[in-house]
Amino acid sequence: MGISIHPLRLDGFDALPPHVRQCIFWEVDPAVIPGADSGYVIDSEFDKEAWVSMVMLDWGKCAQVAVESTTGRAIGTAFYAPPGRVPRARLFPTSPVSADAVLLTSLRVDAGFAGTAEMLIDSVIGDLIQRGVRAVEAFGIVRSDGGTEHPATARRTAGGRPDPQASLCPGCMIDAHFLKDSGFDLVASHPRFPRFRLELDEGLGWKSAVESALQGLIVMAAIDVPGRERERVATPVGRHRDR
Repeated sequence: MGISIHPLRLDGFDALPPHVRQCIFWEVDPAVIPGADSGYVIDSEFDKEAWVSMVMLDWGKCAQVAVESTTGRAIGTAFYAPPGRVPRARLFPTSPVSADAVLLTSLRVDAGFAGTAEMLIDSVIGDLIQRGVRAVEAFGIVRSDGGTEHPATARRTAGGRPDPQASLCPGCMIDAHFLKDSGFDLVASHPRFPRFRLELDEGLGWKSAVESALQGLIVMAAIDVPGRERERVATPVGRHRDR
């Protein structure tokens, strides 16, 4: 079983898992979503695709997709975008996201694919380094002891702002412990929604390129050894001339 990671293309949106296509937890401001008693049903898949299309058109790649090679099935996704393009990013108690950072919003991987989440993170980081981004931030979630949570009912904070837990989708948030284990630093503490940051060193891209070049030289040298051995055997070591 092999896993490949590639950027999301708009023509590949329909191949994403159903929840990823339909959930608009990050992409739509909860303040503008009508209540259940309004009779209006929002077409979440349409809104999610519209958001992806807009971000890709104006900013560029905004998601990495993990594909299982034998079936071609998308088994994991990582979405990221400038925080200004993510309405819910301003609603958390640990908001706002730093002005120089891109926000990693969600990271979802099907069960049974160990290591895929780390591969997705690496792909996101690699893309952002190439684009000159200085840092990536993410809101973590500290999950309940039972490990399962239910969406909260719509409500507002005392200040009248939409509550970040309104229609909470825990599956579209990233586990705080995973972010910490992945090298992210805690920059805004909170018992429920801590915010993390990972500095992106442009030197990492240079280091990766050099390491790849050196590895290529090693491989080429190994391939050339048999040829040089044959040349050594075929060439006389020395000749004596009669005087």
